[in-house]
Amino acid sequence: MKAFEEIVAEHGATVLRVCRAVLGHADAEDAAAETFLAALKAYPELPETANVQAWLVTIAHRKAVDATRAAKRRAVTVPEPPERHSGIGRPEQVDPDLWSALGELSLTQRAAVAYHYLAGLPYKEIAEITGSTTAAVRRAAADGVRKLRTSYPRECE
Repeated sequence: MKAFEEIVAEHGATVLRVCRAVLGHADAEDAAAETFLAALKAYPELPETANVQAWLVTIAHRKAVDATRAAKRRAVTVPEPPERHSGIGRPEQVDPDLWSALGELSLTQRAAVAYHYLAGLPYKEIAEITGSTTAAVRRAAADGVRKLRTSYPRECE
């Protein structure tokens, strides 16, 4: 088996070209370096009959894709953020009657209704969050919805 330094010398340009093709010049060198770090760790396990260039190109492709995904998650800096106020999570601004009706529920019922119907959590997770049982949370949600149907003038659920 060749020394890893020889592998780097022989295939370094190919790996860099693959990374540049996917990422452009900006992040290609970092992805190529990450490729060879990953390859160095896995190289001792590589069978002697393996196509080393294809193996390295596969790793380079995956590192380039990872870099592309990471770039999409990075925050974009702007000189001045736009001034916007959100009404999300503030039902009193959207529907004061709903806020009043929710306020009439017990804390247990309000939490069960909000976590299940607004956040979409299953009853089991709500029970873990609130320190209750699944059956108690299910009952609190049902009681809360029943009470909302009588006190809130619009359709619930």
